[in-house]
Amino acid sequence: MRNPVVTAVLCALMASGCSRGVVVGTSSPDPSRDPVVTSADQLLDAMHRRYSRTWYRNLTFVQKSTYLRPDGSTSRVETWYEAGTLPGRLRIDLGEPSRGNGVLYRGDSAYSMQSGRIADRRISRNPLMILGFDVYAQAPSVTFDQLRAEKFDMTVMRRDTLDGKRVYVVGAGPGDYRTAQFWIEEDRLLFVRMIQTDARNRTQDVRFANYVQHAGGWVAETVRIFMDGKLFFLEEYQNVRVNVTLDENLFIPERWSTATHWFKP
Repeated sequence: MRNPVVTAVLCALMASGCSRGVVVGTSSPDPSRDPVVTSADQLLDAMHRRYSRTWYRNLTFVQKSTYLRPDGSTSRVETWYEAGTLPGRLRIDLGEPSRGNGVLYRGDSAYSMQSGRIADRRISRNPLMILGFDVYAQAPSVTFDQLRAEKFDMTVMRRDTLDGKRVYVVGAGPGDYRTAQFWIEEDRLLFVRMIQTDARNRTQDVRFANYVQHAGGWVAETVRIFMDGKLFFLEEYQNVRVNVTLDENLFIPERWSTATHWFKP
């Protein structure tokens, strides 16, 4: 479960109270925007308020997973099958679902499944699920506490640009690309980047791109994961469906293989 790819997926690949003193970057908020966002809690409030009534309640997709070597060549390609129910539940079938291998995120727990059985269980959340999906489906205060528990410094926020678009950055100051941080596109209030450095001093940089609108929400159908500045994992989503009928047993680890699977070959 500590595989960095699985941890990073809408995966693979998971100190302060309500009156928060926030360190903001040198750029001033645009006064024409309403409401003005100057702190992490205000940002999460704005994200939730923008989409909470229209965001889809669940989704499924087939994922082409490409592993790359340090020289940029392809190491191997796999097909994963993913289903999520918001907030807090994400099932990833690693390969053909009938094999029973995968990962299940459920609340604050993560399960590693092998041949349909629980191989490992540990306390863990998927921060990409929180930032890309759950933030629109649960109370902002819940999201705030979860992100703080994931070691993001929620008292630090600045504004920056990414690919020519204005973004909010929470967790690190200007020029810091190693401290845990997440980036939110200013106009659409969508998650676009997360940076974390692990205990082995490796810096992982996750980029959500190619956002496509589905129902009243969005799905980033391309995810790029860089390790120490080099692209090492690429996710490409296909056959994205939202607000579908899903068997609730899909998200119960003890029923991993007996649940009615959403994917039909």
